[in-house]
Amino acid sequence: MNVLLVEDEPRVADFIDRGLRAESHGVTVAQNGGDGIDLAKTGDFDVIILDLMLPDMHGYDVCQRLRQSGQHTPILMLTAMDAVEDKIKGIKIGADDYLTKPFDFDELLVRIEALVRRSRNFTQRSNVLTVGDLELDRELLEVTRGGEPIKLTAKELAILELLMSSPGRVFSRTRILNQVWGYSEDPLTNVVDVYIARLRRKIDTKEREPLIETVRGHGYRLKASA
Repeated sequence: MNVLLVEDEPRVADFIDRGLRAESHGVTVAQNGGDGIDLAKTGDFDVIILDLMLPDMHGYDVCQRLRQSGQHTPILMLTAMDAVEDKIKGIKIGADDYLTKPFDFDELLVRIEALVRRSRNFTQRSNVLTVGDLELDRELLEVTRGGEPIKLTAKELAILELLMSSPGRVFSRTRILNQVWGYSEDPLTNVVDVYIARLRRKIDTKEREPLIETVRGHGYRLKASA
């Protein structure tokens, strides 16, 4: 998982950060609500752990702003407030789960894993993905561009499906490694770059507008406006 942790208390943030990294999950820490909102909107996260008592704004406001902006990433609220009405309020404004401090790390891990699993299970999957004149049939495992068939290997097909699932969204090399090969972060491998180059040779021919873009320092994306 790639986790966004919005927590201003250093001791708690470090405890969660170290625990999640020990389980091979990626963690980005924001120490206030404003940074948390910016990161959530621009980053590539599977789940958000959100503390309620932040220095610049209340966690409720962070959650509400994210939901109003169209962000659907699962949110687990983390707080010392354990009143039932607080939990109900959090759920009503868009949180997916609520955990009170102090907490057991194993429970936190199980809860966020369950949120991510439910989120992935309920994501609507169309049989055919279409971006411009590029089409991928998930059932037949066929790819065409402008009506012309394109032969891809299993890994090339998996990468293309990932990119086509969210046109315009930047996918980091680490995310692609994890989704397609099941690897955790490995800075020594260039396998993603090699396969992207192969895809470009097959998808972005000289006669057609390039669709696969490199976002330097971040990863790859498929043009959303194609």
